Amino acid sequence: MAGGMAPLGVKKERATEYKGQMTLAVAMACVVAAIGGSIFGYDIGISGVNTMDPFLERFFPAVFRRKNLVSLDNYCKYDNQALSAFTSILYLSGQVSTLAAAPVTRNYGRRASIICGGISFLIGAALNAAAVNLTTLILGRVMLGVGIGFGNQAVPLYLSEMAPAHLRGGLNMMFQLATTLGIFSANMINYGTLIIKPWGWRLSLGLVAAPALLMTVGGILLPETPNSLIERGRVEEGRRVLELIRGTADVDAEFTDMAEASELANTIKHPFRNILERRNRPQLVMAVCMPAFQVLTSINSILFYAPVLFQSMGFGASWSLYSSMLTGAVLLFSTLISIATVDRLGRRKLLISGGIQMIVCQVIVAAILALKFDADKHLSRGCSIAVVFVICLFMLAFGWSWGPLGWTVPSEIFALETRSAGQSMTVAVNLFFTFIIAQAFLSLLCAFKFAIFIFFAAWIAVMTAFVYVFLPETKGVPIEQMVLLWKKHGFWKNVMPDMPLEDGWGPGGDSALTDGNIHK
Repeated sequence: MAGGMAPLGVKKERATEYKGQMTLAVAMACVVAAIGGSIFGYDIGISGVNTMDPFLERFFPAVFRRKNLVSLDNYCKYDNQALSAFTSILYLSGQVSTLAAAPVTRNYGRRASIICGGISFLIGAALNAAAVNLTTLILGRVMLGVGIGFGNQAVPLYLSEMAPAHLRGGLNMMFQLATTLGIFSANMINYGTLIIKPWGWRLSLGLVAAPALLMTVGGILLPETPNSLIERGRVEEGRRVLELIRGTADVDAEFTDMAEASELANTIKHPFRNILERRNRPQLVMAVCMPAFQVLTSINSILFYAPVLFQSMGFGASWSLYSSMLTGAVLLFSTLISIATVDRLGRRKLLISGGIQMIVCQVIVAAILALKFDADKHLSRGCSIAVVFVICLFMLAFGWSWGPLGWTVPSEIFALETRSAGQSMTVAVNLFFTFIIAQAFLSLLCAFKFAIFIFFAAWIAVMTAFVYVFLPETKGVPIEQMVLLWKKHGFWKNVMPDMPLEDGWGPGGDSALTDGNIHK
């Protein structure tokens, strides 16, 4: 410490001294932990049961009657706040529970939150599968939301801390890959259970218990992250785990960084208050803007209501589920592209290129619907194929950019002392905006009609410009040294206060975090 000040965390750049490689321990931990992402995706995709007639007839009879009215505007047949609440309550519950998950994750470890999330998912799945009235159905969705709050708070954090710095982007995307796999699986299951009447929807809602059980058991068997162990005073155990997951005993540099970060973390008693300080301003902005922008791409609206959206465009019930299944498959494939390229091309290039492609796709879909689709008519076969193709291109762009990176970037930028609080804030913001969009989308679709796609295209333009101006490249930067990155960014260096750093760090100093990692 200098001048009696509190510890400053990582004081020296040691990235080039890090040793280690991909090990079996890391691979198994990442696979099991990322199952949490598959449950999140499954709960998104399974919302497609809201177009199944037996489900609507039992829980939403008013929507069931309106669905078959030929005279009603196609854009407005599903405009029902109770039906929207079936989807959105999941995310309101998740938003509240993720704030409760932060102290659990920090004080009891990442595994504790993963286990709590798994148990909540199991309870929610049982309630939904056995639901006999709307109250039980909503209560089940609330419990699933609690699982999402704990799981989404802990899993990305867990993956970021377990992964070697040079592979962190790709491994952390296991969460998004699992999410897209969950979405695709839900679409496939909905398509299959559509013909199982009248209880096929129960099977769709109950099958989430399978990955939930794997997540719970995996959370019990997984090792805790070394960062969490060191932060909680179990230093020797933390070093042993670090040696295990890096496959070498030569971990002095990385261990020292963790110890220095932990020294500061343990002086912080109120991380949510600390995250508001000026020196954490860049991370705070990213924790709010990245998850908010991810939702405002409209991806969740398309995933939640894909069958409804396609039926509103004139597709039949089975064809609408088939089309949503196809778009889910494209999203899964594009996430694999992102995993393969993120640690070579970097975060910024993928986010900017994906944003541009999504804008073009949104505008094209709006134009087709404006010119070829009236409120009381169906699209022609050719136009229907064109719409599905362009939405697939939209999914492709989202899947290699904002889909995985909307989670990856916030999970890797926080210092240890604010990491749990920062991840909670990221998840809470994501779930809040998801709740708002999920609750409002059917009403917006009824009011805006084809212009709903222009509305979201405008937001994508804003977020693409935001990345270009404000987000530095985080590729290859060790997670414990991310704070040093902001001090060299053209905009953020003027926002952050001066901090005494060792070995030339600070204004004018040299660093292994080269200007190639910084957007100036």
